[in-house]
Formats: sequence, C-alpha cells, structure tokens
Amino acid sequence: MSEVTTGIVALFILLGLFVCGLELAFAMAILGFVGFAYLVSFSAASNLLVKDFFDTFIAYGFTVIPLFVLMGQIASNSDIARRLYVATHKWVGHIPGGLAMTTVAGATLFKAMCGSTLATAATFAGIAIPEMDRYGYDKKLSTGVVASVGTLGVLIPPSIVLIIYAIIVEESIGRMFLAGIIPGLVIALFFVVVIFGWVKIDPSIAPKAEEAPWSERLRSIPEFLPVAAIFLVVIGGMMWGWFSPTEAGSMGTFAILVLAAARKELTFQRLMKSVNESLRTACMVLVLIAGSVVLGHFLTVTEIPMIAADWIIGLPLHRAAIMVLIILVYLIGGSFIDDLAFMILATPIFYPAVIKLGYDPVWFGIMISITVMIGVIIPPVAICVFVVRGITGVPINIIYRGCLPFLLSLIACAALLFLIPGLASYLPNLLMK
Repeated sequence: MSEVTTGIVALFILLGLFVCGLELAFAMAILGFVGFAYLVSFSAASNLLVKDFFDTFIAYGFTVIPLFVLMGQIASNSDIARRLYVATHKWVGHIPGGLAMTTVAGATLFKAMCGSTLATAATFAGIAIPEMDRYGYDKKLSTGVVASVGTLGVLIPPSIVLIIYAIIVEESIGRMFLAGIIPGLVIALFFVVVIFGWVKIDPSIAPKAEEAPWSERLRSIPEFLPVAAIFLVVIGGMMWGWFSPTEAGSMGTFAILVLAAARKELTFQRLMKSVNESLRTACMVLVLIAGSVVLGHFLTVTEIPMIAADWIIGLPLHRAAIMVLIILVYLIGGSFIDDLAFMILATPIFYPAVIKLGYDPVWFGIMISITVMIGVIIPPVAICVFVVRGITGVPINIIYRGCLPFLLSLIACAALLFLIPGLASYLPNLLMK
C-alpha cells in the first residue's frame, strides 16, 4: 500500500479500536508505532515510541498541566467555591431565577482558580443544587444550569483545554488565556439572559429567595478579593512577562494552598485527595499527548495532514463555509470520542488547513474550545451531564432538557465569534503585542 492509503486505513482502524473499548491514548500510540514500523522500519518505530513518550514526560513546558490541575483541585476540595457561592447569592439571590444566576456567577469566579470542567460541575452540583431544591427550583433548571456552567472552564483561564491547544500548535499560553476571557464572559452573560427569559416565561420554575440586607452584601465583598488577586497574579504575571506559564501555575497553586490553609479549610485528607486527583488527570492528559505525538509522526510520514490541507483549501467553497465544515467535524467526532481526546487527535490534521485559509490560530483555538464546551453537554458522551447525574440521581433526560437552552447560548456565542473574530483577538493583541 502507498503511504496515504496506509494512513487512511490506520485512521479507520483507530476508530475501530476506540469503539472496541481501547483507550484512545493507547490506540493512537499503537497505530502510530505499527504504521511507522510498516512504512519505515521496526527499529525506527521502536526508537520513535520510546523517544516520544520520554520527551513528553520530561518536557518542561508540559509541567504547566499538573500544576494548573492541582490548583483547581485544591480550590475544589476546599470551601472556596462554597464561600463564593454564598457571597454571590447575597447580591443576586433575590432576583427571579437569582439562585441559578448565582450559580453562573459563582462558577465564573471559581473558574478563575480552577481549570477543570468536571471539578466545577461536581462542586456546584453539591453546593448549588441542594440550595435550589430548598427554594423549590425546577429540576430542569437547577441541574441544567449546573451541568452547563461546568463548560465555562474550557474558556475562562486557567483552562487545561487552552493549555493543551497552545502546546499542540506551539502558540503562547498567555495569549490563549487572554483570548478566552471575553468569549467566556459573553457565554456567562448569555447564560444569565437565558435564565432571566426562562423565568419570565414560567415563573414557577424559580421562586424568589429573600433579599439580603446591604450590610451583609458589603460584608461579603472580601470573599471576592482573594480570587481577584490570584487571577491577576496568574494571568497578569504571564501577560507582563514576570514569569512563564509553568511559574504562573506554581504561583497560583501556592496562593490557593496558602488561602485554603489560612482559612483552615484544607485538611491533610483533602490535600492528599487533591494531589491524587491531579496526578490521575495530569497523567491521563500527558499519555494522550504522547500517544498523539507518536501518531502525528506516523501521519507526517504519510503526508496526510498536508494532503488534507491542500484538499480542504481547494474545495469550491468560501473559506467561511470550509471552516464551518471543520467545526462540524469536531462536533461530530467529539460526540463519539471524548472531546479533549478528539481535539488532540484532530487538531494536527486540520491546523495546517486553517493556517492556509488565513485564519488566526488563536481565534481557531477559541472556536474549537467552544465546540468542546458543546460536546460535554450533548449526547452520547456528555461528561458534565453524567457528573451531575451521578451526584444528584436526577434522571438524565431531565438534565438534557435543562441543558438545551444553555446549549443554544453556546451556539449563539460561536456564531457571534465567527462574525466578530475580535472577541478572541482583542485582548491578546492589546496586551501582548
């Protein structure tokens, strides 16, 4: 077989292995090794496999991943999220749908410290849903908003998805973080608008809570200050060149650790739980990256990425239509394979075409991140929905119905970003010239 035919057959076998239950990271490594051995030699493939895994696990740039994951897990396993929720509730809890809006606002603030989508969904499933149940909120609204706000972690820094994308395409992590801020806040605003409109249409789904006096609201302000300070140190430090992304992750993790310890909210057991969860997540991500590197070297030999890029840009379509097709591929692929894994798999294939079409790689990263956000709340692989289902026991069809209005918000934001690319590029171009 020719190199191209070998590569195409290998990709179909890869999908078959995943459907059979083999982890995608191992499937990519195995297919990359076997394919490289077939096209080059067994000895070269053996050296390639060892070198790619070794280089991935010792790469200094990748240490940013476990650091930011640990930062999020410490924030999740301490009472920081609960404090933010209570403080935010005092300001907006009395508005119709206020508890749901509080969940959006609290999760947005929490995301300034936690880069994990699952940690956010799990944390607020345990904090927000019981509170909304106490006030008689409809299960569709309470579970739908919690499953949806978990997606904010994909865009609002420090985002693990943006870090991985930046590493794959060799883009600045700081630029990607800045690019995610405005779209992330726009989506959070859209979520609030959806809640407001939903409650206006059917007031019975969200009874009003009591209004907190101004004295309590003012006393709650100090709860927001540490979060703002940590966010400014982490993002501002990278933006102004004070330290690298890895050093920013170290500073952020240390600051969260000090904050939780000072409030006596982080026991030894919680710290060990945070470390254990962080190691598991970081190792999963690093093995995914290593497997994709092996597969990427095999695909480079087949020249499939370059051929695919030339074919895509040669389609008799406007470049915007081609980009829509690429995004649809990400959405469809992420519906059957874990969205993060599919992003790692597909980005090296489509990225050359995106660059040849003249699109900004930072903008493309934000667009792909929004497709990941959509993927984690749509079936069949809707991981945020599964997390909320596991914690609350609410039937999964109810959670899906609750996510639908927020899903429309994500689609609307993607369309807005498509029409106004400056939403993603404005801050990076302004602050990191």
